[in-house]
Amino acid sequence: MTTIRPVEAHLQMEWDLEHRIRPLLNHAPWILRVTEYHDKPSPVLVIRERFSANSAEQDGQGARRPAFKDRGLLYGQSLRRCLPVVRSIVSRVCDQADIPLELHRYLDIKQITFRGNLPLDREAGAKLALLFKLQERILEMDRVELIAWRVERFSREEAEYWLTRTTQYGPAGNRWALAGMRIMLGGQPGDKEIERMLARVRK
Repeated sequence: MTTIRPVEAHLQMEWDLEHRIRPLLNHAPWILRVTEYHDKPSPVLVIRERFSANSAEQDGQGARRPAFKDRGLLYGQSLRRCLPVVRSIVSRVCDQADIPLELHRYLDIKQITFRGNLPLDREAGAKLALLFKLQERILEMDRVELIAWRVERFSREEAEYWLTRTTQYGPAGNRWALAGMRIMLGGQPGDKEIERMLARVRK
């Protein structure tokens, strides 16, 4: 059995990033940006949705730039708890030939050193956007992780439907939908069943 050395694996990742992954950024419906913010612990994951070409702004030369909207952030303790879920979701993103891009390699479980953009398909983008929104303002990390694993199990259609419910019904409607989903997927704060359910859904 052939063993892949760390140096060889790193070179393969760099080649894949340059030749297979970055070319997809121009058309991907969602982008996962790995970056740093001065007021937040590093790294920060930002999920960005691409607008249609008709809504793109024009630059100074008259050419059209892609327009994006940031849909959520993940960082700090929530990122540490959700990272296995995020890696699972992005690991299924494929190129045009339906070959996995293995994007999880750039989100190392021990330390994320990568900084840059990763292209996502509709399913991965919707799931991460929903997860990033739902985990906001939740203090109990068991609830955050439980919600993450349950979102990971959604189909693309389910993720897109629920994301729409939390983004397109006005401030009050969006807020109510998020509050309801947090209970539906993660239980009430302090519920003793959360730990037991989390143990069942972990991989």
